Amino acid sequence: MCGIVGLHRRDRNAPADLGARLATMLEALAERGPDSAGVGLYGDPVLTPPGTASVSVLTDGPDGPLEPAAVSAALTDLTSDAGPATATPVTAVVAGPTTVLSAATDPAALVTAVRRARPTAVVVGRGHELAVLKGAGDPRALVTAFDLPARTGWQGLGHTRMATESAVTSAHSHPFAIADDLCLVHNGSFANHATIRRSLIADGVRFDSDNDSEVAARFIAAHLAGGDDLTKALRRVCETFDGFFTLLVTTREEFAVVRDAIACKPALIAEAPGWVAMASEFSALATLPDLDDATIFEPEPEEVYVWSRRTT
Repeated sequence: MCGIVGLHRRDRNAPADLGARLATMLEALAERGPDSAGVGLYGDPVLTPPGTASVSVLTDGPDGPLEPAAVSAALTDLTSDAGPATATPVTAVVAGPTTVLSAATDPAALVTAVRRARPTAVVVGRGHELAVLKGAGDPRALVTAFDLPARTGWQGLGHTRMATESAVTSAHSHPFAIADDLCLVHNGSFANHATIRRSLIADGVRFDSDNDSEVAARFIAAHLAGGDDLTKALRRVCETFDGFFTLLVTTREEFAVVRDAIACKPALIAEAPGWVAMASEFSALATLPDLDDATIFEPEPEEVYVWSRRTT
């Protein structure tokens, strides 16, 4: 049993209370997942400054903090590989078990620099707008460690985990965000994840954990990279994965929900003119101050629901 929450603001000029709303929603589902918790936040100018790429790295292991100077030096070395070296400053925000590093470069270059600076680094998020904060432990304590009530942005998702398929570590916690600005949380379990994992590994895909949810995240990322849109990629999940699941998947522009054919894992959606929220239980939706403006419904089995941010 796990808990999922999510909030999508359709307008770019969204109110600044995203983190505070996600915090109360996440705390409402703490008992569904007491082992670990995490969030993916889009558009927080502190975590993901405009004009930069950001990479989220777990730093609660034996190697300790990851110094931004070391990543900056590795990024400078990458620049020198292609010509005259140019120093690129790297900033860091430490949020509990996670450190978010940002620099005026592209996400792939920053990921490479992080792994040059620390070959054992576990990268848990990357992109231009996405920061992932996650860790093992009590969800309420992690909300404080993440300073979640102070975070801002236009979209976010969160997860509280009760482990059933793999270990209780920060790396096994949700969300899973393994492509630029792509993020996934999952309630349920997949019966055939090992077979799909072997197929992805044969195609050259690298895994950071043995969590079955990471298999779904990398499967979706592979199909998006192959040309699918998000709706098609999630339909492929329904066609390919066996088991019980509710997924909330987000991109830089989209917020999507899908359930398996049995739909035994709970999910509710609240849709209002300016926003959409999703949660595993009504208790999380009930924390939203403008819930009276929303239509609340249960998503249908194997129906892909997608909302997109307005461009104006």
